[in-house]
Amino acid sequence: MSEYLILQLPSANRVYADDAPRLMRAELAVFGEAVGGIADTDEVELAGLHYVRFTAPELTGDRLALLSNASSLYALFQRVDEDLLRPVPIRPLDRFDSDLLTIQKYAGKTNEQFTRLLLNVTCLAMAEPLAMLRRPLRVLDPLCGRGTTLNQAMMYGFDAAGVELADRDFEAYERFIKTWLRTKKFKHTAESGPLRWQRRRLGRRLDITYAPTKEEFKAGRTRTLSFRATDTLHTAKIFGRNAFDAIVTDAPYGVQHGSRQAGELQRSPRDLLSAAVPVWVTALKPGGAIGISFNDLTLPRGELLDLLTRAGLKPREGAHYEQFAHRVDNAIVRDLVVATKP
Repeated sequence: MSEYLILQLPSANRVYADDAPRLMRAELAVFGEAVGGIADTDEVELAGLHYVRFTAPELTGDRLALLSNASSLYALFQRVDEDLLRPVPIRPLDRFDSDLLTIQKYAGKTNEQFTRLLLNVTCLAMAEPLAMLRRPLRVLDPLCGRGTTLNQAMMYGFDAAGVELADRDFEAYERFIKTWLRTKKFKHTAESGPLRWQRRRLGRRLDITYAPTKEEFKAGRTRTLSFRATDTLHTAKIFGRNAFDAIVTDAPYGVQHGSRQAGELQRSPRDLLSAAVPVWVTALKPGGAIGISFNDLTLPRGELLDLLTRAGLKPREGAHYEQFAHRVDNAIVRDLVVATKP
């Protein structure tokens, strides 16, 4: 066994930065559950810097490739002796510059590092956890706001789809992503217009096909980005059954998102998820996984786990899955749950 130390990315959010080492240790435990070998995680201080430490067989191949995507990993070192660290080259999936995730600034934006963490642990819960290294996954955020999850899926080279009821968020994201693609000079096509289903207008749509290079675009090695401005309860009908490998979303904290049920706008996290989760499950492939972050002060963890179980999913359990809760502000303690579809 070798000893490794992770130097974490700095976070502009001081509250999140304080919790980041603990969250990294929980994330490492999920990595270890998926690929084995990661153990003895703790926190150490060397020369005034704080690290997350763990032991593992020498990191090579798939284990190193997966770990390279850890949500707050800045640099990875192998400890040679008490005072000597050897840098370990990492090879994350990232296909684009980090400004894809950081340019957008708005109230209520989910922390980019946490979005990456949530996507990671969800993909690792799939029946094929190495799939994120093997092929472009198709990822859905059914409450996508202004697209932080979509951007992270793009970073990984995945096909991304999002649903959001608020027109203003759809318009803001459309402006951002079209401008970003043009500024970066990435070859792409973009189409937008009304969203229809069985001759009924459900909202608005944005469909983008793109590639990181002109050569890939010309060769047809393209990725897709789809955004639907509509009620999340329409997810299965507009995308179809068994359409997504992973569903990842930051659930409403009581005011951020909504769904129209019985003609009225519903913003209760409990009511919204009770109605929406069975619809989302229909759109999830067998063997796929769903990851939901939520405010434990308005929707207790046990209640959400029961909801997922009733929808036919199998929640992932274990002590490490109970270590992700962290304070966002005085009214929000954010946690996450992950479940798989048999």
